[in-house]
Parts: sequence; structure tokens; C-alpha cells
Amino acid sequence: MIQIDLQGKRVLVTGGSKGIGAEICRKMASCGADVMINYNSNMQSAQDLANEISDRFNVKANITGADVSDSMKVRKMFLKMDKEFGGIDILVNNAGTESIDHVLNLDETEWERVVNVNLKGPFLCSQEAGKRMEVNGGGVIINISSIHDVVPRKGLAHYCAAKAGLKMLSKCLSLELAENNIRVVSVAPGAITTEMNREEIARFGKDKFEQWIPQGRIGNVADVANTVAFVASDLGDYIDGSDIYIDGAYMNNTIQYDPRPPRKTL
Repeated sequence: MIQIDLQGKRVLVTGGSKGIGAEICRKMASCGADVMINYNSNMQSAQDLANEISDRFNVKANITGADVSDSMKVRKMFLKMDKEFGGIDILVNNAGTESIDHVLNLDETEWERVVNVNLKGPFLCSQEAGKRMEVNGGGVIINISSIHDVVPRKGLAHYCAAKAGLKMLSKCLSLELAENNIRVVSVAPGAITTEMNREEIARFGKDKFEQWIPQGRIGNVADVANTVAFVASDLGDYIDGSDIYIDGAYMNNTIQYDPRPPRKTL
């Protein structure tokens, strides 16, 4: 079995307190990395995860609260990373949010909220990480995107637009940062079961959902975390500027469901 070695690496995972982000934190720690877990509102979940990681693995696990769409809070987060970890080797831009509304009813404030977290946040964090990585001789930035960076969905114009922007941001970053030995990769999950969507999937019908996925199953958080760890390691050293889709070939099929929000009229 191939062993992924991240011994001595310092990792920051945004939105790391739950779901895909939490599993990425666990996987990175299991490979030997020290992990800083970013959260926005749920400090207790982040602390519980840090305690779990410290108990299970012989690595350092700390937490840091910050809204990634706020530049001042992002700077403070990276200063804390400097102070407690002495720098950063791997950034995983995982923090994200979404909401569902018809495009003609979508409020400007909600558009900005979703785009700021999903696109502005990775930009701000990548800037801060990149400045440190160029001084330290290199690093890896992994942006967690979505199959909806290329596959549109009704009710999610703001989310899809932000993820499409993140896909191109990743490619631009890879071009500009390669000379500093900084790799940038977009990892885009499809349908993944998390604590937040498990009940929603059950209500919709798990069996029905899985009929649409060519591999015949909804993905799990480990599917994403394993890929992220591989890409972050020396085993993925020549993967740069790429988009990696983790979806069981779902996006190659016709996506047959949509929230289909009703058009509201006055």
C-alpha cells in the first residue's frame, strides 16, 4: 500500500470543523501533518475535532476562528498560524456556503455573501499563504470547488458562478506561483454525504439519487480527503493547475434533479 507522508508539514484547512473539511483535517493528521482548523461560527465543533486529532495522532492540532471573506480576519488567522505553527506548507481552501433561490428573486446581499465566501475567501487566503510559501521555498494550495464549477443548477446561480470563478482562480494562481515552487490544484467533489445533507438525501431518496451516479453510490468525505492528501504530498508533485473531479462519473451523466425554486411574483 502506498503511504502518504506529510510528516512535518503545517496545514491550514478553512471551514475545517465539520463535513468534508473535518475529514480532510483527520486525513492530513493521520499522514503526519500538524493541522490548524479554521471555523467561522462553531468553535465547539472545531475544538472537539482538535482534541480528537491530538488524541489519535501524534501531531499538533489548533483552532482559529475567522470569516474567510473578511481580509482583516484572514490576516489575523495567518498571523496566528505564524505564531503557533511557524509558517504554512499546505493551504486547503474548503470553507464554502450556498443557498437556493430563483435567479430573478436572488437578493444582492445574498449573492455577495455566497460569492464572497466561495471565491473572495480563497483569494484572500491564497494571497496570505502564497506570500509565506514563496519565502519558505514552496507549498501547496488546494481549492475545494464543486462539479458545479462547470455543471449549472437551477436555484444556485450565485454558487455556481463563484465555483466557476474559483476554478479559473486556481489556474491563474498556478501560473503565477509555479516559479515560487507553489502548486495550486482544484479538487471538485460531486454528491458527497455529510452530516449536513444526510437527512436531505434520505428525504429525497438515496436509492433514487444513486441511480443517477454511474458508479452507483454517493461519495463520502473520505473520498475527498484521500485525494486532497495525495495531491498535497510529494506523490502529487507534478499535479499543478489541474481540476480533479471526485464524483463517480456523475457529471458525465445528465444531472436530473434541481431545487427548482418557484418564481415569486408580486
